[in-house]
Amino acid sequence: MDKAILEAMVEAALAAGRRIAEIYAQDFSSAAKADGTPVTIADHEAEAIIEARLAPFGLPFLGEERVASGAIPELGDRFFCVDPLDGTKEFIKKNGEFTVNIGLVEKQRAVAGVILAPAREKIWGGAAGGAWMAEVHGIGAYERRSIAVQTSRSPKVVASRSHGHAALQSLMDAFGATENLSVGSALKFGLLAEGTAQLYPRLTPTAEWDTAAGQAILEAAGGAMLSIDGEPMRYGKRLESFINPMFVAASDLALARACAARMRALV
Repeated sequence: MDKAILEAMVEAALAAGRRIAEIYAQDFSSAAKADGTPVTIADHEAEAIIEARLAPFGLPFLGEERVASGAIPELGDRFFCVDPLDGTKEFIKKNGEFTVNIGLVEKQRAVAGVILAPAREKIWGGAAGGAWMAEVHGIGAYERRSIAVQTSRSPKVVASRSHGHAALQSLMDAFGATENLSVGSALKFGLLAEGTAQLYPRLTPTAEWDTAAGQAILEAAGGAMLSIDGEPMRYGKRLESFINPMFVAASDLALARACAARMRALV
């Protein structure tokens, strides 16, 4: 992958994050999209910023808000997959648990990603060369440090703040997990990639733009992500309206496979 693309993804996320932070500090309203999920001016403006920043590369742009408006491009083998404000519910609650997600997909696989958490002033990135994270004070200058997953006999589980599932406790018991870190948005992938947690079973719906960036970062850090049937996650699923199957993200492939098998038995 061209290093220039990943750096442009980083700069696009930071630019979008600056605007999101400005709106977050103000009073703002929200509306409901056709599917009932909330949207704010921050979602729309951040996506426009990201799309403009990445336009020079001439790649198709699969953005959540563009898809919601019916503007679905022909994707081909290589495209950007973007959630300009992942965790809009958390943004509205003002609990800080929201992110900017920018992923790059090649031949249906997530190969590079950037996740920015504006309120937490953290950024994660990853591609074939490895994964990194950094503090971004004021969503500006930062110094990267390499990160890698950490395995554990008693894995810490991360789960959705707003989309829980009754089977989660059974999965925790099956793998000897004693701690459940509930957080919103793609922050869960960052926690896995940096070694803070080891297991993220997802039993409720997500879309491709929710996971592409996170999967790329996690795999660059040495982790793994599989669909519930134990297969690699695919992107560009137009016929499925870009909705993902249930999945598991984990600190290693063996744990991912074991958890996927357990999830199949539960559901």
